Amino acid sequence: MPRPLPALLILLLAAAKVAAQSLPIISQNQPALRWQEVRTPHFRVLYSAGLDTAAQRTAGRLEAVHGPDGATLGVQARPIAVVLQNQTTVSNGFVTFLPRHAEFFTTPDQGQGLGTVDWLDGLVVHEFRHVNQFDKARQGIGRLLVPLLGEGGLGVGAVGVPQWFFEGDAVGTETALTRSGRGRIPFFGVGLRANLLEGRLYNYQKAVNGSLRDNVPNWYVLGYYLTSYAKAHYGANVWSQVLDKYYRFPFYPFSFSNSIRRTTGLRVEDLYARTMHELDSAWRAEQAARPTPTAVRELAGQAPLRVFTQYQYPQYVTDSTVLALKSGLGDIAQLVLLGHHGRERRVFTLGALNIPELLSVGGGRAVWPEFRQSPRWGQKVYSELKVLDLKTGRLTRVGQGQRYAAAALSPDGNRLVAVRTDASYHHALLVLDATTGTVLQTLPNPHNDFYQQPRWLPDGRRVVAVALSAAGKTLQILDPASGLATNILPVANVNLASPQPWGDYVLYNSPQSGIDNVYAVNVASGQTFQVTNRPFGAYHAAVSPDGRQLAFYDYRATGARVVEMPLSPATWTALPTPARTDAPADPYAERLAAGEPAAPQIAKLLASPDSAGPRYGVRRYRPLAHAFRIFSYGVVQSPSGNAVSVGVRSQDFLSTTQAFAGLTYDQTERTFAVTGALSYQGLPPVLDVEASYGGRDASIVDSKGTVYRDQWQVARLLAGARIPLVLTRSKYLQTLTLGAYYLNERVYNYDLPLRSRSDVGPNQPLHAVQASLAYASQLKQSARDVAPRGGATLLATYRTTPFGTSLQASQVGVQAGVYLPGLAPHHALRLRGGFQYQQQNQYNFSTAISYPRGETTYISFDRLAVGSADYNLPLAFLHWSLGRVLYVQRLRATAFADVARGSSLLSAGRAYQDFQNVGVDALALFNVFHLRTPIEAGVRVAYSSRLQQVVVQPLAFSVRL
Repeated sequence: MPRPLPALLILLLAAAKVAAQSLPIISQNQPALRWQEVRTPHFRVLYSAGLDTAAQRTAGRLEAVHGPDGATLGVQARPIAVVLQNQTTVSNGFVTFLPRHAEFFTTPDQGQGLGTVDWLDGLVVHEFRHVNQFDKARQGIGRLLVPLLGEGGLGVGAVGVPQWFFEGDAVGTETALTRSGRGRIPFFGVGLRANLLEGRLYNYQKAVNGSLRDNVPNWYVLGYYLTSYAKAHYGANVWSQVLDKYYRFPFYPFSFSNSIRRTTGLRVEDLYARTMHELDSAWRAEQAARPTPTAVRELAGQAPLRVFTQYQYPQYVTDSTVLALKSGLGDIAQLVLLGHHGRERRVFTLGALNIPELLSVGGGRAVWPEFRQSPRWGQKVYSELKVLDLKTGRLTRVGQGQRYAAAALSPDGNRLVAVRTDASYHHALLVLDATTGTVLQTLPNPHNDFYQQPRWLPDGRRVVAVALSAAGKTLQILDPASGLATNILPVANVNLASPQPWGDYVLYNSPQSGIDNVYAVNVASGQTFQVTNRPFGAYHAAVSPDGRQLAFYDYRATGARVVEMPLSPATWTALPTPARTDAPADPYAERLAAGEPAAPQIAKLLASPDSAGPRYGVRRYRPLAHAFRIFSYGVVQSPSGNAVSVGVRSQDFLSTTQAFAGLTYDQTERTFAVTGALSYQGLPPVLDVEASYGGRDASIVDSKGTVYRDQWQVARLLAGARIPLVLTRSKYLQTLTLGAYYLNERVYNYDLPLRSRSDVGPNQPLHAVQASLAYASQLKQSARDVAPRGGATLLATYRTTPFGTSLQASQVGVQAGVYLPGLAPHHALRLRGGFQYQQQNQYNFSTAISYPRGETTYISFDRLAVGSADYNLPLAFLHWSLGRVLYVQRLRATAFADVARGSSLLSAGRAYQDFQNVGVDALALFNVFHLRTPIEAGVRVAYSSRLQQVVVQPLAFSVRL
């Protein structure tokens, strides 16, 4: 269930430029935390002090599902560690085998897709299914790979298993074993439903690889329906049989598809076609049985739908103006005004948005939550409130350093009601001062119900919110003055969302008809009504100030649109009392549950307030005492990813300590080296040590053209520290990395008569120090952007040999860049300049700034000034397939011009070399063999003024994250 912060990607890029060491930076918790451990027969649950109740509950749930969760895969998973991450407000969870463990992020999601199951309970079922999926690889070829590679062998064996299987099968398991998995929630599959019913049946290549023009449902959605179709038609154990065949020998193209064919008679494309046909038929029949759709009027100003674009979460500012969130494949998230004035008007571009479902307007202000990461500690992620004055444009941060996942403004705009889940997994509703963020009141919550999406009633005194308990969901009206909470709907297994008070009613979202629509409940009588009947879904209702219009966003295959309709109770459809509490079943949900004998038992357990199992013992967990945990050995990939090695890799469960030791092979010089690296990341500075001893094999040419070759050895020691900081606080993603390192190199058995000035010579050890600073500020990018369209970068490096040894050198390099928007959407211009000075003495460092492109060799100068201009533009967004082998999504180009002047002081005076190089990079973004992670590669054609010739260079493969 990933929701990664994009700022972390820039952090990794900045760190890569600064430090030469191979061990990556991983998000950390602050060192002051005291860690505890609960041990059960099959699990180790690690958590920070204060989370005891949630940890015990989670441990009990994990033990309860240990057998049933893997039954249909024929797996009984080996013991595993689970880390509860409670310092972050990101709603997430994952399982990895590097090293093998799971992490549950304890802040629940406020969105439409949560359902009626406790957040941690949902993670238990979904994420533990991933553990069983990975452990399924311990057969066939896995019997060789795991002993050879350690836990990393699980991933190597599964390289041909598509991501849609892992996520879809896990969603199917949560749907079968709980009362409210995502397969039972219409919002989960609304994109695919809209595509099919609007005639957008894409081929398998596009469905599995995605699109930069159309909405293609993600791995979770595609995978849920494909895996569920197979289970429904070929038995609950069908995927166990497929994987048994796959793991016999998986290393050939389309091996997973071939295993499906040998089990079911269907290739993967056939499975996709049959699944889509069955869904299309079922959903069309449901659509035909529903009443005529409610008539609506689309608000003016919304962009044409050539590229998938969404307008969501409308809030009235005036009777004729609505504030909405615009996003899409071509747009980063931004607030816009829609209405009778015609064309949309941009109001504000948001930063790292937490959850937008509770965009709220009151008293001329708007509020929404945004993430704010602790600069150093990646696992410490706050959720603050941004309050925007819609008249003046003044932005205020409210609740700095807090954990507010949702908030709503009072009608006068002076107060906020906000939801908070603290580090102990205690949920609360709070009343805040909207200007200062002062907590005015914390509402009582004796049963620790989870609150979602609160709203003020028009009287400004009471609040309505969705309340989730072990028994299900309801709507509650809470009175801060008295502390009383009153349910206005029965507590039931019904997914409720987005309450909106109006007069004697509270409007809300519900899927009671099988499609999410707007409903209403009369607060006094409890009578419920269906307000809208839209084909795919009506979400996030808002009432105009005069009470005459209802706005909501209407889902479409081409992107949600904000629409209006008259607000008239006389047109609503009264529902039976009591109203039905079970939505029509998903096409596969009940068949999945029928294939899981333990489903009733697990559903009953998860519906209870606490597990009936025993309370497990607790003991202190000391990270340093468990710092070394070998997870890969034998043939392993080096941490830097650039070589295959023989050795061991170690990383503890809290990711504070990484280590690598082994024998590496240099593919260029065909030499071996013994290498050891250690990185401790549990302190503000990351401490790194790396040592190696290995061979060199190189040749030189003297002035007469004679070639000399020699083999020698180099001993190298690198030690130092880096401080990686994430400074993001707006739409610009910002990082700053500081580093300082000591380098010692010695050579042995060097017999060449000459030496390159970039090589350490015999009897001349290098004792060098490097200090560096890297800063990046880049505007967020949409999926169709090919480069940042705003921002700046700075890279400064200082290297010297200050110890007075025989080998002397020094270097200073500074490079700065600026990003600007291009002439058309998704075009971007980068201007960059730099200067490098180095002492031309006994040794030359590698370049500290960008060297002119199109050159085949690097010339070392004592002074080098460079400037460059890059113009990045997309050429075409495609859906081009070459059979089953290749799928091309985009062609793009970068036109560049590099100018530089280098000079060196010689005995005859200063010598100069000028560069005026121009060129074009042409790249394609593509997928191969149905793997959804796209790869970008291409070619560079450049003219070198120094060489006076055209140079053609391949551009290395890069994986687009």
